[in-house]
Amino acid sequence: MSTTVNDWLEGARLRTLPAAAAPVLGGAGIAAGAGGFSFPRSLLALLVALLLQIGCNFANDYSDGIRGTDDFRTGPPRLTGGGKVRPKIVLAVALGCFAAAAVLGLVLVALSGKWWLLLAGLAAIIAAWFYTGGKHPYGYLGVAEFFVFVFFGLMATVGTVYVQLEHAPMSAWLAGAAMGLYSCALLMVNNIRDIPTDREAGKNTLAVRLGDARSRRTYVAYLVFAPVLIGIGLHSSAIVIPAVVGLEVAGIIICLPLVRGARGRALLAVLASTGKLTLGAGLITLLAALF
Repeated sequence: MSTTVNDWLEGARLRTLPAAAAPVLGGAGIAAGAGGFSFPRSLLALLVALLLQIGCNFANDYSDGIRGTDDFRTGPPRLTGGGKVRPKIVLAVALGCFAAAAVLGLVLVALSGKWWLLLAGLAAIIAAWFYTGGKHPYGYLGVAEFFVFVFFGLMATVGTVYVQLEHAPMSAWLAGAAMGLYSCALLMVNNIRDIPTDREAGKNTLAVRLGDARSRRTYVAYLVFAPVLIGIGLHSSAIVIPAVVGLEVAGIIICLPLVRGARGRALLAVLASTGKLTLGAGLITLLAALF
């Protein structure tokens, strides 16, 4: 079966990339606000985060595809599960993304001089692979949100700040926690959509474990509490109040279809909106840290 550029873009899951970009943007803003901004280091951090996310997405496509988890999915057909691309090719692309992330990460570590950060990078790659890879993937055990919170929230934000300032103020940790909650919201709404098929495939995500109703309430809680953490972390900013209020209002609006019972493909719009909100939160954190 022939593939198109659009097939590969779908495989990369562009809707998830805000989860990688937002914490780096927020971290760059915090570093700039403290007078230690470095464009090369921020750019490298962004590229590493994006490559890790894309690599994770292709690895997920490969692993779920060969397990048969994607056979009855309600979202767009996957490369492996949909039979569009041979599994080994998807695997090679995933590993290529991880390798590129590792090379750029090595450059970033060399610039910062903090060689112990290589361990953090290695941990991120391992976590990306074992999300759905290996014999006992944690994505099937209902604990994926913990790893998303740590790696796409705390580590991405605090790491971006640390490689520039060589320390991480409390504002970085709180902003990282907020970015982690937004990333968890992205994962949650995606998994709410897939509860019926994931349950049938034995993929016990947190959404499957909580059930539909409680998963929806958890998603709302993520979007409600994330702006509060940003507000606390950047309380001295002149624009923090309108920033937090804006994020809260946007979050409530985005939640409405889900609260009203949107299901299946109707949740794709909620997923896209959550991604935009996540990216917006990163940009607002950047601006609040500067002003």
